[in-house]
Amino acid sequence: MFSHSLKTTLAASFLLTSGTAPAMADNLGAALVGSIIGGVIVNEANKNRARKQTVTRQKTYSPARAQNRETQTALNYFGFPAGTPDGVMGRKSRSAIAQYQGHMGFPATGELTPYERDFLVSSYSRAQIGGPQVIKAMQGPTGVRGLLLTWRDEATGVRSASSGGYGGLPFEVSEAVDEIAASADPSAEQLLQRSGFMQLADLNGDGKNDYMIDTSVSGSSFWCGASHCSVMVFASTPQGYQRNDFMARGVTTASFSCHQGVCRMTDAPAAGSVQAAAPTPAPAPAPAPGATVPASTVAPAPAPGPAPAQGLAGIQLFEQPADAPTLASLTSHCSKVSLLTSSNGGYMTVADMRDPELALGEQFCLARSYAINSGEALVAKINGVTQAQVDSQCDAFGPAVQPYLAKLGSDGAEAVISDVQKFVLQSNMSIDQLANTAGICLFSGYRRDNMDVALGAALIMVGVGQRPYAELVGHHLAQGFGVVKSADKAQGWYETAISALEAGATPAFAPGQPERVALIKAASTGLVGGLAQPVPAASTASALPTFSTD
Repeated sequence: MFSHSLKTTLAASFLLTSGTAPAMADNLGAALVGSIIGGVIVNEANKNRARKQTVTRQKTYSPARAQNRETQTALNYFGFPAGTPDGVMGRKSRSAIAQYQGHMGFPATGELTPYERDFLVSSYSRAQIGGPQVIKAMQGPTGVRGLLLTWRDEATGVRSASSGGYGGLPFEVSEAVDEIAASADPSAEQLLQRSGFMQLADLNGDGKNDYMIDTSVSGSSFWCGASHCSVMVFASTPQGYQRNDFMARGVTTASFSCHQGVCRMTDAPAAGSVQAAAPTPAPAPAPAPGATVPASTVAPAPAPGPAPAQGLAGIQLFEQPADAPTLASLTSHCSKVSLLTSSNGGYMTVADMRDPELALGEQFCLARSYAINSGEALVAKINGVTQAQVDSQCDAFGPAVQPYLAKLGSDGAEAVISDVQKFVLQSNMSIDQLANTAGICLFSGYRRDNMDVALGAALIMVGVGQRPYAELVGHHLAQGFGVVKSADKAQGWYETAISALEAGATPAFAPGQPERVALIKAASTGLVGGLAQPVPAASTASALPTFSTD
């Protein structure tokens, strides 16, 4: 009754207060229907509130689901199919976990222990750095799964065949490095960083790297005789690497040729290079287990060296060694350059350049600082990997790119770049991953003054298409860090970087200083005598660099 009276009153009031009664009647009907729908909405809202409360309770478990997604992503990467990384550890994920546990020798329970999970996820993060070790694993029979065994052995201090040796080197080569390190002051890792200690080439034409170790670089007299030192050549075979021992001096990989696992010297014994079984003053090192020493390398005694000049009463003369890459510290060099820059009132410009070599030195150290800062930012984004692990993986750049570093003093820039690009195409890694790896290893190499790593990383950057990084290679050649100093060879690398920048490429260093292009062009030209005089002050305005994208 009350409800009917209320409805009548409401209808009358709407009709009396408006001349648009039909419209208001429609509104009234809509209001009445709305009240019914509103009741339904309220009821549904109450139900939704209950649902929302349930969802809110689930949010407390989001960190666990995030961890589960990390685990699933890592399982998928290493070839244990866990399905879409959704954070729900269902039947497929548990099956993948059991496969991972079986591969690692853990109990296949389908449930990860904290150690098993931490090792899996940190190995995934470490693999994202890339590097020769990862490339080698991708090309192996077990793919990236092999990295898990390698890093497991590394963590436990075990060096087994699955570990692949130092920085991905073959096990037989790593054994020889350990053997040499046992009789020398430097550690095995330090020996591998020494320029000239190890050289790589395909000596038997099977498409795989073969290795030559020159023990004269070790500094140990145990491996050397009166004038020659032991040289070990490792040739690849289907069963592994076969070791060949020689006594020689001043040889390179070009001095040897191999048929399958058996190697011989191709050079005539010129300039004192000799083959022999063992040095005279010191006992010859025993071959590694299973090693083969060709009979042709055995001789009763080393051939005599060149006779001393008459009138010197038997005093042994020493030949002047050929130019070798400088071992000076780039860090120390840049400190000195910084002092000179400060005393001169700032960086040289095109207008006031008097010393092209110092101008390039300033730009070299500036580029080095940018490379360190950029690489450090990349490392900060990687979780679960220590700086020592990053350095260890980057150290493998030395042996991996040694054939290309060796060509810097003899071949032109485009020829070397072409070879590096072939290496990139055969790496089975994405361009982005290689670029990130090289950026990180530039930081690692420059931070530790390891020029092989830094130069190798710069070459990879150029090889993946980032040609402005060719500037770094030009600086190394112009200044003589990590490679024999050659202003002429440096020109091709400077020109590669300058051409890319003038064509609109993104600068790799000091992007806010476009005048660097003109400065480097003028200084590199002046380095080989092309710059007669600095630009006069009166023509400073016309000397400002201009850029064209035509």
